[in-house]
Amino acid sequence: MIINKTEHLALREAIGESLKNLKYLSIRGTEKLFKGKDLLTLLDFDVNEINIMVKETLKSKLEYLTGKRMWDTLKGRSIALLFEKPSTRTRTSFEVAAYQLGAYSVYISKKDSQLSRGEPIKDTARVLSRYVDAVVARVLKHETLIEMAKYSEKPIINALSDLFHPTQAIADVATIEEKLGEVRGKKVVFIGDGRDNVAHSLVLASTSLGAHVKIVTAPGYEPMDIVIASAEDRARKTGGSFTIEYDPCKGIGGADVIYTDVWVSMGFEKEAEKRIQDLMPYQVNEELLKCIGNKDFIIMHCLPAKRGEEIVEEILESPNSVVWDQAENKLHSARAILSLFVP
Repeated sequence: MIINKTEHLALREAIGESLKNLKYLSIRGTEKLFKGKDLLTLLDFDVNEINIMVKETLKSKLEYLTGKRMWDTLKGRSIALLFEKPSTRTRTSFEVAAYQLGAYSVYISKKDSQLSRGEPIKDTARVLSRYVDAVVARVLKHETLIEMAKYSEKPIINALSDLFHPTQAIADVATIEEKLGEVRGKKVVFIGDGRDNVAHSLVLASTSLGAHVKIVTAPGYEPMDIVIASAEDRARKTGGSFTIEYDPCKGIGGADVIYTDVWVSMGFEKEAEKRIQDLMPYQVNEELLKCIGNKDFIIMHCLPAKRGEEIVEEILESPNSVVWDQAENKLHSARAILSLFVP
């Protein structure tokens, strides 16, 4: 989408206001909070640290909108992108972000590495940490990341696992700040598979910024207990809330944000028929959205979308949809996260 000069200036102003609203410690002197640490899940970071990640994402985007395209923050560094799963947005955003920060990135797929021949991940992690300054890993199982972090001398950044997608959540919450002025006090609804990796990370990020977060899902698809407990604790600290609702119409009433994701993620193909049957009442369509009431709201989806399953074409392409801005913000969050974590 091409925006005109007036829209461009309005967007810059909106992001500037969002930065003012965020409650965070000054980034100056906080480098030790992140440098050299692993980013496996937002469970490992407190509400202030998540605020800083979001603030840095918006700050980086504001610089981008004013014309900046290159930073020397990571000049001379090397970053490995180790991907067991296909990717469009995550791979591209991290490769471009590394380049913009002055770093060199090398993409390694499982099939093109010795992992395809059975090399233990602990061996790969130890070797890569001798070559590069950080590893951005997209994996089938979260246990793989834990194993990598155990043996790597350099930070491991989770670019998606079966349980969490923290870099996506930082981009998502930054998008809500950008579009609605602030996350605090907003009603954020994730509808669909509540045990989804994106749902887990969105819940943790949104409650950390004071949102009223609701998972609207079918019985048996609730988030993991550890995520529920952490979300409730974060909400108590920030003035937000966390609830689970099974009635789709009741669940989205008064929502400021409607977020959904695919029902059949990679690795769950054998469960496709059951998942679609269980979750079809939670499809985001025109009829369901009548339950929100007469108010403004935004539609979010991390993409790729399965049109006709979790969301219909008309809603994904509607004026309420912010999915393309949301996708763009993955670039800005990748730049912010690499700047914060890579030593």
